[in-house]
Amino acid sequence: MSKLLVTGGAGFIGSNFVRHVLAGFDHTVVNLDFLTYAGNRESLAGLDPERHRFVHGDICDAELVRRLLAEHRPDGLVHFAAESHVDRSIDDPGAFIRTNVIGTQTLLDAALDYWKSGADDFRFVHVSTDEVYGTLKVGEPEFTERHRYAPNSPYAASKAAADHLARAWHRTYGLPVMITNCSNNYGPYQFPEKLIPLMLGNALEGERLPVYGDGQQRRDWLFVIDHCKAILRVLEGGEPGRVYNIGGNAEMANLDVVHLLCDLLDERVPGARPRRELIEYVTDRPGHDRRYAINAERIRAELGWEPSVDFATGLAQTVDWYLDNRDWWQRIRDGSYRSERLGIGRT
Repeated sequence: MSKLLVTGGAGFIGSNFVRHVLAGFDHTVVNLDFLTYAGNRESLAGLDPERHRFVHGDICDAELVRRLLAEHRPDGLVHFAAESHVDRSIDDPGAFIRTNVIGTQTLLDAALDYWKSGADDFRFVHVSTDEVYGTLKVGEPEFTERHRYAPNSPYAASKAAADHLARAWHRTYGLPVMITNCSNNYGPYQFPEKLIPLMLGNALEGERLPVYGDGQQRRDWLFVIDHCKAILRVLEGGEPGRVYNIGGNAEMANLDVVHLLCDLLDERVPGARPRRELIEYVTDRPGHDRRYAINAERIRAELGWEPSVDFATGLAQTVDWYLDNRDWWQRIRDGSYRSERLGIGRT
């Protein structure tokens, strides 16, 4: 692979993927992002303009997607672009259906025509989530790729629909698509509405730390760079039509994550009182899944990938990054990043 089209490459996982690819490989990247609220050009600062081209545009714009494929002739397309916050999907499910379902169909249609035009080695990775599988009880076996779909939020349902479209475009038309379903990511450049950066920012500013319900919702935590490495392995060596679960082997209760985060901050930036005292239990959100856990044996056995960063190390690195990059997340929290975001036109 020498040239990639990446969608959603100004978001959390997408920007980390673009940075990882450009730092470690000779690839060039065309980065298509609509810059919705979670897209941030500042997450792409300092990238080589000779190898990274940013395009402000909508994955639902079929003409634009087809033009980019025809003009740049990429070897692969990695599809990150998605509305992804469960709370927002409860308030506005229509935005999630548009981006996650219609947008994915638009990309699949354009990619199919491009592949049929002579791009024989072209490959498409559709990046999805473990939330499509629903919820697990404590003690139940982890999600495998054969687990039935049972999404419980509008976000999860929209991603499940997109997964089914990707699978169908392979089975019906032969398009070389691979699907990945990942567990909870964490690391640098994560938008501050998600659990770890939200709690981190609040704790540093002495604000309350709102924990849903009893805080015993369990998640499998995956360091974002490990996820990026897994996606590259799937892109390069995955079997078309195959689904690959990607997990971090780090299942923990949300409350335990918040406790660890508070303790790390107390060590690095001591405050007037322990930050655990800022924790406040709030009403649980509707349909909140109790537990996710990933069995990643397939990608380990078939592609030789496994997570390399344990949760304690990854969380410490994440805390240090946020401490060293306060301007980045504070500009998001106060909304000032939007002025630059909204001033960018299409290219």
